[in-house]
Amino acid sequence: MPSAADIDIATAAAACVCKTHEALAGFLRAGQTLAEIDAFVANTLKSLDCKSCFLGYRTRGHPPFPSHSCLSVNACVVHGTHDMHARPIVEGDLVSIDIGVRHNGWIGDAAWTYLIKSGDDVAHALLRCGRESLRKGVAAMQPGRPLIDWARAVQTHVERDSGFFLVRGLGGHGYGRTLHAEPFVSNVVPSYPGEWSEAWKTFRPGMLIAVEPMIAVSTTEIISDGAAWPIYTADGSRSVHYEADVLITEGGPVNLTQALFALPDLVG
Repeated sequence: MPSAADIDIATAAAACVCKTHEALAGFLRAGQTLAEIDAFVANTLKSLDCKSCFLGYRTRGHPPFPSHSCLSVNACVVHGTHDMHARPIVEGDLVSIDIGVRHNGWIGDAAWTYLIKSGDDVAHALLRCGRESLRKGVAAMQPGRPLIDWARAVQTHVERDSGFFLVRGLGGHGYGRTLHAEPFVSNVVPSYPGEWSEAWKTFRPGMLIAVEPMIAVSTTEIISDGAAWPIYTADGSRSVHYEADVLITEGGPVNLTQALFALPDLVG
């Protein structure tokens, strides 16, 4: 269980993530390339005395992650890179940006989705769904309750109430001094025995968990290109990604990245 001093540092790391997103909200414009956006993230992190915990990240079957942030546009759900295409972002694009930092030895990790300049009704509905599913899910993360309560809250809002789809096979995770730790936190209720072995583990005071709904217009399935990092919706439909850092306390969940909810949907 982290000490009070550790919690203070984790809170400061989460604040660095929020400040980076706040800077991005004022920076993003149609016509920018993903490389330009990633360079802005790198410079912002440096100004906050942080380093990206994504750059150079390694996992089996993939090369080191090449970017300071994950930059995922439209059908790219997560893990988009600054070099996955050269075309600039344009009006109507949905750009999900995942920021991961290391600050004084602790991690901050949160994502938000931005709509460039204007968008159709579906794009706006996706944004509302993503934000509200995150809010409802965090509220369900009560000490002593099972992890599945998060998935029930999120899946109910996304798939029953909003008519969109949570992608399968991806989810949230514990974090702290490392980017990824136990437990895995699925966004959907398991549909067969053994699908999510940790579903009935409980939220315990002192846990730090990054939770992250990933929502598509019309599919639950994802695809990728071999060892390449970006993950896309299988049918090419648009997607959004929201992520928060949550501390479980005796009195309930504390969203360390609550400030993200003040960000605008429309930028540029």
